[in-house]
Order: sequence, then structure tokens, then C-alpha cells
Amino acid sequence: MSRKKNKREKIKISSGKKSSIKNRLSSGNLPFDIDTKIKKAFQYHQSGQFEKAQEIYKKILEINPNHSDSLHLSGIIAHQSGKNDIAANLINRAIQTRPEEPVYYLSLGSVYKSQGRLDEAILSYQKALELNPDYAEAYNNMGNAVKAQGSLDEAILHYKKALELKPNYAEAYSNLGIAFYPQGKLDEAIWNYQKALQLNPDLVEVWDNLGVAFYAQNRLDEAVSCFQKALELNPDYAKAHNNLGIAFYPQGKLNEATLHYKKALELNPDYAEAYNNLGSVFKSQARINKAVSCYQKTLQIKPDFVAAHSNLLYVSHYHESIDPVQLFLDHKQWAKLHALPLSNTIQPHLNDRSPERRLRVGYVSPDFCMHPVVNFIEPILASHDRSVFEIFCYSDVVCPDAATDHLKSLAGCWRDIAGMPDEQVADLVRNDEIDILVDLAGHTAYNRMLLFARKPAPIQVTYIGYPNTTGLSTMDYRITDSWADPSGQTDHLYTEELVRLPHSFLCYKLPGTCSETAKLPALKTRQIAFGSFNNLAKVTPEVIALWSAILSEVPSSRMIMKAKALADKNTRQCIREMFVKNGVTAARVNLIGFTSTFAEHLELYNSIDIGLDTFPYNGTTTTCEAMWMGVPVITRAGETHVSRVGVSLLTNAGLPELIAESAEEYVKKTAQLAGDLNRLKELRSNLRFIMSQSPLMDAKGFTHSLEAACRQMWHRWCLKCQSALCSKKI
Repeated sequence: MSRKKNKREKIKISSGKKSSIKNRLSSGNLPFDIDTKIKKAFQYHQSGQFEKAQEIYKKILEINPNHSDSLHLSGIIAHQSGKNDIAANLINRAIQTRPEEPVYYLSLGSVYKSQGRLDEAILSYQKALELNPDYAEAYNNMGNAVKAQGSLDEAILHYKKALELKPNYAEAYSNLGIAFYPQGKLDEAIWNYQKALQLNPDLVEVWDNLGVAFYAQNRLDEAVSCFQKALELNPDYAKAHNNLGIAFYPQGKLNEATLHYKKALELNPDYAEAYNNLGSVFKSQARINKAVSCYQKTLQIKPDFVAAHSNLLYVSHYHESIDPVQLFLDHKQWAKLHALPLSNTIQPHLNDRSPERRLRVGYVSPDFCMHPVVNFIEPILASHDRSVFEIFCYSDVVCPDAATDHLKSLAGCWRDIAGMPDEQVADLVRNDEIDILVDLAGHTAYNRMLLFARKPAPIQVTYIGYPNTTGLSTMDYRITDSWADPSGQTDHLYTEELVRLPHSFLCYKLPGTCSETAKLPALKTRQIAFGSFNNLAKVTPEVIALWSAILSEVPSSRMIMKAKALADKNTRQCIREMFVKNGVTAARVNLIGFTSTFAEHLELYNSIDIGLDTFPYNGTTTTCEAMWMGVPVITRAGETHVSRVGVSLLTNAGLPELIAESAEEYVKKTAQLAGDLNRLKELRSNLRFIMSQSPLMDAKGFTHSLEAACRQMWHRWCLKCQSALCSKKI
């Protein structure tokens, strides 16, 4: 979502102290009356007729080159026209003529801020306040300047001072809300936006910002209302169309989201963020080629759009014809463009190099909330040996929830980094003296790849969140296993060194309570129900073609699919048509878009007999959920990690017979299992127990292996440092 920015400072159009205007502007026997003309020019200026106003200011300055108000107001017009060098020159001339006028310094400060000359802007505002200590506008603009320097707390003090002096100052309330937002103080931001709107309900940008804050709190209906209000006031406000699309997206209203993204692009064809967001909609609808095109268009407009470039890498994994080597090169190119320029920020690591000391391990994630990553990080946090490892969590969660609170209780030290710049987080990590920093996001949404590019810890590891290399030369290791990444088969596709754990690279724990396993549905319905609850982006046309072949091979069977994107009517229609094209009637396909609770989501597994994995992008959480609910899953093995996660999960669950090595075998194994009701009944009754006794759910054993790997990484780093020191001595 488009982040809020301070509204561009409005220079106060003022002629200074009106009580002295007549004396200053008395024209004597001049060809025209300056008093009358300046007032007329001022009217033109206020109504936006800049050319007419400027014509009069110019005429006055021809008569009197030191006419301070004409110099000042001409400078304002130059600023409003984007000619800030000229503006600064004119306003400085006005100040030389009349240095006691505070409004001139206010205007000069705004010009300097537009030029990025923040120190000079602050000095100008300070001078205005020396001349008028009760100048609310100067305090407000001072807040904007120090905020631009990253001093949010100081900015807040200035905005509050402005409001003390001018309690009905809507702009200061708005700016105060903007300053609170990146600090994660969403309630305070919302209160101030609402106060600004009480004073002036026609502030379009404040309605938009209020919507963004509601969105961050997952108050989607309220966010939608705010964006719609902004568009009532200004139907051509591209940013509000983009944000309204973003608010519709998580509600599964993909058609509405698409319409608003496209409207934003009609209003602004170079709106990179809207192309990026439209790409995300297409990805959710499994329209991968269109998604790729949108991300590519985004990067044509804005080559330094880091998140969009990560999105392009991520979506590439869904292609059936994915070229692993080319994708590896694409990741390296990402790092070359975005990470390599930060190499000069890397500082020496001064960590205590004692090999056996207690290590400080930090986990970085935007997903310490109700997110699939929690299923795999929670058992690790709960099982770490605190006598030999001190655990830090760097949480990039804007809107914490119950899962966040639970994880927080498991972490030794919890750091909220939402909204914090990467360079500031890097300083925090260094100050915490982290020995091993673990990335849990890769190139997924809201990642911190540019934090890891700064190498704030001596050892950096990527794990769980992403099925491929980061491409970073500063990322030392990647955690995996020999099933997902067979030795010698995939090593050349990573910039990181692969660390293969002895069993699974994942440890699963279902969050909270869960439904009981029901009897095999086929015993009651007399037909086999296949199912997939995977992200719809994984359900490519090739996947649907193969599932259709299975449905044809198993008469009277049906398919149940659940995905958030299926809440959208057009998306459901598109999926049904794909099945129909492959010879499967729409009546045999049940599409479910949304369940209000996680318990309802799990309960749906009780209507499925056999789970069907996706390819080339395998399921992870959904496969674990299915097995826990007694549903066996058939997977098709590929050549790289993204298509071998199913191999790892099923092997570690003791079900290697459910792994197919080809499309033909995938259909054959599924049909054979569908015809073996006794085997299905056995799995239904025993799979939860089997899984609970497998390496997949052995939290203590798994974490012990992970800790051993971390200790080995540390030993290697200490030895490397010792060797480097010896070399220097020689």
C-alpha cells in the first residue's frame, strides 16, 4: 500500500504585516497605484491565476526592484512552478529588503525543504520563530523538516507545539498522524487524522491516509470507506484508486481491485506501484504471464523498485517451464542492482570469537503473526536451549495479533522494527551483538533483503520463507535437507552454502487447537473427493490439466479447491472453464474462497479423501495440515527445491510411496490410492499419529540439529578469523 507522506508544504501566501502595507507601497506619482495593483495580483495569486499575478509583480519590480512583497510573492510563484532556485533567490532578496518579516523565512524554509536542503530549511524556520515565537505554521513546517531527517519524536513535539498555539490547525493534526504511523502507533495516527477531518472534512489526502492506517489494523471495511470518501472528493485521485484496490485485494474482491488499479493507471500511466499491485492480483488468479508482464512494466518505469523486483523473482517460480539456471542468474542480478551498492556500509564484526560461548541468534521476519511461517518457527523458538543460545526476534509486523503475542512470549528479546529503516535496524542488530542473523522471508512480501545486504551480523542465514537463493553474497548459508536439495544436484543454484539437516529441513506445529479427524468421506458419499487448499497461484493450467486427467481416470470423483482468490466470482468462473476445457464438468468442481475461522478451514479437510499437491511450486503448510487431518497427499517430484518440498515432507512422514517422479506416475499413483479404500481408511485413522511421531514434529530433536548446525557455522567463522589474524602477523 502506498505509504503516507507529508502533504507538500503550502507556502502561506501573505504580504506580511498588513498594518504597514500602505506605507511601504505608497506610489506617489507612479503610473499606476501599487496599493491597488498588489491587491489585485494577490487575488489572482490566491485563485491560481499565477501568470496574471506574476505579470503585476514583475511590473511593480520594474518600478521598485526592492519591493519586498512582490519579491516574496514572485518567489512563491516560482516555487509553485517548480523553479526553486529562482524562488530562493527572490525570497532572499525580500529578506534583505525587510529582514524583520517572519513569513519570508517561513517561505524560504519551504523552498529549501523542497530542494532537500533540510539544515537550511530548519535554520529558516528557527529564524521565523525568533521573530514570532507564536508562529504555529513555523512549528508545523519545522516538524516536517526534522521528520524528513528521520527525527520522528522531535517532529511530533513541533506538531504538538503548533497545535498548542493553533488548536484548530487541521494540517498539524494530519502531520502528527503521519509521524505516528511509521512508529507503529496506529491508534494515535487514526485519532489525529480523524481530528483533522473534523476540522476540515474536505482534506482528500487525509481521508486516504486514514484509510491506510485502518488497512494496517486490518480494518478493511473502514479502510474502503475512507478511500471511497477520498474519491468522492476527487474522482481522479490515482493514489486513492490504487489504495482502494489494495483494500479490496485481501477481501478476495479481485475484480474490484483490478478495476481500481486500472483506473489508477488510466490517470497515471507511469504509476509503478499500481502496476506492481496489479501484478499481485494476476498472480493470485494464477495468471502468471500477466503478473510477470506487470512486474516487468513496473521495473521499466522504476528500475530501483526493490519490492517489485523481488515480486518478479518470486512469481517466476510458478512457471511450469522454469529455467533454474536462468532464475539463479536473475537472483544474482537483483543483488547486483540493489544489494551491491550497499557493500560500502558493511562494518567489521567485533563479536567475541570464543568458539563455545553462548551465541546470540536473531530471527528477522514480517510474518510473526497469523501466517504459515509461524507453524514452523514456533516449535523452534519454544525448543531452543537457552543455556547456550540467546534468542532475539526482529518483528516487522505492523499489526500484531494473538500469534505475535505468543511468539513474543517465547523470544528472549523482542524487537519491533516495523517502519524502521534498514540502516537503523542494522545498527540495532550490531548493538545487540548478534552472532547469527536468520532471514525468514527471502524475496517474499515485506522482506528485509537490504538489511542483510548491509551484513550487520558476522554469519547470515536464510531459512523457511522462500524456496530459492537470495542471490546475496552477504548471505552465508541456507538451511535445507538432502530430500529437498539432493547433494550435488542443486548446490550450483545458490549463492549461499547449503546446510543439510539430518532429516527434514522443517519442523511443524499446528497453531492452537484443531478439529478431530473424521471418518473417510468416501465411505459416506460413495465417491472420492480430491482436494487442494494451496495458494491459487500454484494452480497453473498444467496442474489443472493433470488434475482433470485424474478426475477422468477416477469416475464419479470430484475436486474441492479452497483459496482466498476463489472468493472472486470471475476467478471461480475462470478456474471452472479450465476444467471444462480438459473434459471435466463444472459440477464436479467445488470452489471455496473463504472461511471465517482457522477451525472452519481445518474442518474442510474432513470432506477430502486425497490431497493433490501442486507443481512446480509444491505446497508446504497445506500438505502438513492435510496429513495432520488424516488426508494423504500425492506429490510430483521435480529437480529443484521449490518442487521437492513435497518429497521432503512425505519422506519424513514415512510415506515415500506417495511421491511420483513423473506426470504419468502422478496420475497412476493417485488413481491406485483412490481405488484402495482400505488403505485410505488406514491412513485416515493413523496418519495424525504417524506424523506426530515423525521428524516433522520432533521439535526438540529438530532444534538440537539446527543448533548443532549453527554451532558449526560459528566454529568455522572463528577459525576463519583466527587464520586471517595469523596471516596478518606473518
